[in-house]
Amino acid sequence: MKVLLTGGGTGGHVYPAIAIAEAFAAEPAFAPLELLFVGMRGGLETEIVAKAGLRAEYVSAAPLLRKFSFALFRTIFSNLAGFFQAQGILRRFRADVAVATGGYVTFPVLAALWTRKMLRLSRARIALLEPNAQPGLTNRLLRPLVDEVWLGVDGGTRALARGEYMTGTPVRAAFAKPLAAAEARRALGLDAAATTIVVFGGSQGARRLNEAVSALALEGLPAGWQILLVSGTRDYDAVERRMGAAGVPHVRLVPYLDDPSPAFAAADLVVARSGASTLAELAATGTAALLVPYPYATGDHQTENAAVVERCGAARVIADRDLDGRRLRAELEAALVPTAFASLRGAARARAVGDPRRAIVARVKTWTAQKAGQP
Repeated sequence: MKVLLTGGGTGGHVYPAIAIAEAFAAEPAFAPLELLFVGMRGGLETEIVAKAGLRAEYVSAAPLLRKFSFALFRTIFSNLAGFFQAQGILRRFRADVAVATGGYVTFPVLAALWTRKMLRLSRARIALLEPNAQPGLTNRLLRPLVDEVWLGVDGGTRALARGEYMTGTPVRAAFAKPLAAAEARRALGLDAAATTIVVFGGSQGARRLNEAVSALALEGLPAGWQILLVSGTRDYDAVERRMGAAGVPHVRLVPYLDDPSPAFAAADLVVARSGASTLAELAATGTAALLVPYPYATGDHQTENAAVVERCGAARVIADRDLDGRRLRAELEAALVPTAFASLRGAARARAVGDPRRAIVARVKTWTAQKAGQP
């Protein structure tokens, strides 16, 4: 089977593609398997995909604009160039299956594949993974071009439309490896017995979270607490200077974690943005959270993502504009009250049911079975 994966721009679009690649590679029914990832050169995917060992090619792309401006001409030119670049890739790599995991690079790639299907130059089946509670503009435009939409979040607000399937958002295989909290903490250089709060800003870090944690740490953490702050590479030096100068104890600062699964295992509570990958990782590990949606995400989709998790009782939510060191301390203290924490953790563990990787493999097996049954 030849599978084309496309997505990019953020970890929330790239990591699910890597998880799908891992799941397909482990499925004997798909052997012999060829995988190709198509992204945008210079995007986050350039580094992440290379580390995952996936073969990759790159095309031009630009965000789709909602309003007319001179930048619209650049957007049209970039995506048109990406369309023709994708045509060349698709001519060389004759995919049986294509899976798009989000990001504006998917628009020229899937438009090129759909065109080839209309011209009867390809019979590839196309799936679109929608990991967010609210689809963005690119995914809304691509919806008529794909065979199936795989939903990553169950918002519970409407029935599934034709061609939609609730699969969940897949996470990398590393998250399925059992690791005791104490063992994970020691591996990360943390106190095995302390109440552990892990703060993630997403694949690129989050300045507001970094500032709030720095302010909290400089005032002094409550007894028995420790924090692992994953700051992102952009703010790491500034945060290190600020906290290092004050000699802040019980806070471990790292710029990035290639494999964040030990951090989830170590955490009593995670403080994070509410991007799709982060929420999928919280669900897979059954980890309680304090979520701070990024307010400038397209269509404010992170707020809706967070609301889904809050409604099921697995997280507390605070608006970005309200976050500072004092508010963060108050929210953490409230969440870690034993009765409140037991409720959060119970709801979080209830979300850790089902396996999106298996659900996605099952969908593709359905396609191959249908193809085998054709006369």
